[in-house]
Parts: sequence; structure tokens; C-alpha cells
Amino acid sequence: MIEELYEFDGVAISKAVRNGELDPVEITETTIANIEAVNPQLNAVIHPMYEEAKTVALHWQREVAAGRCNDTALCGVPFLLKDLLAEYAGAPFNEGCKALKGYVSKIDTELVARQKAAGIVVLGKTNTPEFGGSPVTEPDLHGVTHNPWNLEHTPGGSSGGSAAMVAAGVVPMAHANDGGGSIRIPASCCGLFGMKPSRGRNPLGPLFGDMGSGIIYEHVVSRTVRDSAAMLDVTSGPDIGDPYWAPPVARSFLEETSIEPGKLRIGFITKLPAGWHETTTPHADCVAGVIDSATLCEDLGHEVVEVEPDTFAHPDMPGLFGPRFSSFTGHVIRYWEREIGRELTRDDVEDATWDWYQSSVELSAADYLQSVEDGQRFTRKMARWYEDSNFDVLLMPTLAVPPVAIGAFNPNPEKPGQWLIDILNFVAFTYAYNITGQPAMSVPLCWNNDELPIGMQFIGRYGDEATLFRLAAQLEQQRPWINRRPPVHCGA
Repeated sequence: MIEELYEFDGVAISKAVRNGELDPVEITETTIANIEAVNPQLNAVIHPMYEEAKTVALHWQREVAAGRCNDTALCGVPFLLKDLLAEYAGAPFNEGCKALKGYVSKIDTELVARQKAAGIVVLGKTNTPEFGGSPVTEPDLHGVTHNPWNLEHTPGGSSGGSAAMVAAGVVPMAHANDGGGSIRIPASCCGLFGMKPSRGRNPLGPLFGDMGSGIIYEHVVSRTVRDSAAMLDVTSGPDIGDPYWAPPVARSFLEETSIEPGKLRIGFITKLPAGWHETTTPHADCVAGVIDSATLCEDLGHEVVEVEPDTFAHPDMPGLFGPRFSSFTGHVIRYWEREIGRELTRDDVEDATWDWYQSSVELSAADYLQSVEDGQRFTRKMARWYEDSNFDVLLMPTLAVPPVAIGAFNPNPEKPGQWLIDILNFVAFTYAYNITGQPAMSVPLCWNNDELPIGMQFIGRYGDEATLFRLAAQLEQQRPWINRRPPVHCGA
């Protein structure tokens, strides 16, 4: 057993493995013990893959001994896969849906193939809400996942299982994906770094090319900025037949984290723009976090300017996003009906999923295409702001409120539909950037008086993850968060 493995990030683990200082098999055994220690409290790992992991670790142990791992960026790094979109051949795959219980993946998706080639060791699958349709992780199939900072609160969603395990020190990073904030939301709730890359930066193939007209993104949540960068280096780039891809980069993302960002022009807002949600003022803790982060950026030498929120106004942001998300849900239902060979019924899925599906059935093709075009117009509006105002980055809270209590979004028969209004308030700052395709990151710069993390969201120009990684690394150095441990932690 390796004591204090949780003090290593993925880049450090891989370097130590290649140098012969750490052994992949021993790392895997330690990680298994750590999962078993905290998972009863968190309910984050739903499909252990211990035997597969031991086999892979033994492979990398032999590769290291033969001197064949010098170019393997993440050799021996323990890793967890969210049980959504990313498939690992031979592993259970349910996407939080009881209708898929017992299903086993037939292939490695391209993202997973690239991760495996980079040397990671997958030890299991993490919990997710059904088809990723919620910003909290409370599926009927696998039950509630808890936040290691406070077990009564959500770790966020839909990548809540992954975030809980990373925050608890079990793995340095874990797979996550984002269809409305599902990388940034759990990163904020769990005190982690979470980068949603630019549209087309990471592949969705070979099964998908353009989900929901580009609102779905793949990557990780991590404890350190450089781990996120190192993983994006090995996964990014177009797959064969992709409908589009992000612009080529000047250098590796990992290299960007060691480069000073220079003096950036950073705009910030503390209120929601008109039309983004009926609630215009976020929680005081979130507002305080933005002011504190803006001051920190100013102290670091950046030009920081408060921006009028209605610069980014839209007549109906929920209405802009809704048709795409409901269409995505309908697409997922139809995909699985073909895959398992039968029609899914009302009894096969949760209430919210069925409602989203029904809205997709009722949506006309013209309405859907109008939504796509309206989204493209808003995307151009955002892009012009960066160009015309010469801003590099936009700062705002990741979430409008701190991590909510478990069950906060359960339907209330006395207030029909209130759960959806509450969800849209919770994620009001995140989902616009699934529409625009811009890179957006949640940085764990603040904690409130209840010791709950409050993430800060920074949004860059399309294709410009480099600036965000540089800024994030500078913020991490100035206000390091890696040594902050939640009460539920494998090193406790």
C-alpha cells in the first residue's frame, strides 16, 4: 500500500511510475482500498472494475520495466469513468437508467481509447443521473451520491459521482461530460477544477458526431489544473468523420500551464443578464466570491472591469436551450430503443426524463431548427463582445447558489413545475456556454462559512483554452486549493 497517494496528482504519479518510484500494481491496490474506504458514505462508484484494473496495471508495470513508457503521458494513473456516453468494452453501462440494467458496452468509444492509450487505469464507473438530465446525482437506479464536504448536500451533476471521488482523494481526476454544466457544476460543488473545452475539441465518436447540435462536451474533473491540461493533450483532436473540430493549438495544453498569462482584460458580472432566468440576483456567497476573485485577478496585474450584465441579455435563454436539450433526450431514447431492440415506455424511465422525451416528440422540425439558428445568433453576439470590447475572459459565479441539499429538486405536488424553475436557477450561469461552444472553467477559489465550495466560472474565446489554462495555473499558484480536504477523504 502507498500511504498518502492522494497527495500526488496524475502528472506526478505518471512521472514517478516512469522513473520507477511508484509501481502501477501497487497504485491500483491502494486506489481499490481507498474506494472501499469512502464509497459506503458517498455512493459514487457504482460498477467496480477491479479485476480489469489489476490486469491493466500489470501491463503497464511490464511496459515500464521494458522501458516502453517514456512517451506515455499518464502511465499508471488511477482513473474512474462516468457511466455516461464514454464506453469501455466489456464493462457495465447503464447511464442511470433502469431499462439498461445489465447492458454491457461492446466497444471503447474514441475518448476512452485515447485515455487508455495514454496509460490510465480505470477502476470503475461512477454514478450519474439518468441520461445526465439533472444537475444533481440522485438517480432511482443507483441512489443518491453525497458530497464529501457535507454528506447532506449534493456533489452536483451530472458528473457528481466522478467529482465526489476526486474530492475525496481517491483518484486525481475522473471522466466527466457536460451538456448544460455537468463538468463545471460538480467541480464547483466539490472544490475541484473543471474545464469544459471548446466545441469539437474532444471527440464523441464513433457512435456520435453532434449531440443536441453541439451542446455535449467530454473531459474530466481534477484536483489540479495541469492534470486537466495533460488529459486534454491526449484526448483532443478530431476523430475520423467528425462533423467539425476546434482550431489547432500552438502548443500542448500542459505547456500552457507553465506560461504566464500576461496582463489579461477580464470582465466580470455579479448578476444574471436579462432573460437568462427570472431570478436576477445570485446568492450572496456567490456574489462575494466573484468580487473576491475579481480583486485577486486585479492584484495579479490583470485589468478587471465590471460589465453591465444586460450586455449579454437574451429574450428567453431557457427557451433557447430547452428545445436542444429535449431533442437530445429524445435522441438518446430513440438510440437506446434501437440498441436494445424494444420501445421504452413510461415505466422504463424517471418522470423528468419522460417529460423531456415527450417535449421532444411534440417539437416540430421547424421549431428545432429555429432554436439552433437562434443559438447561433447568440453565439455570434458573444463572440463579437470579445472582439469589439477586447476582453480576454469573462468572470461570473459557476452556480447561482451554493451546493443545494440532497433532494432539493424533488418534485413537490403542491408546487407543480417548481423543481424545474429551481434547477434553472441553480445552473443559470452555465448552460449558455454549451450553446456558444466557448471553453469555460470552474475554478475552486472560494468556500463559504459553511465550508462548502463556491466555484468561479471563467469563459474564454472559442478555441482559446490556452488563455484559460494559463490564468487557472496562475490562480492555483496564488491560492492553492489542492491541500484542502473535505471531512470524507481517503486520507482522513
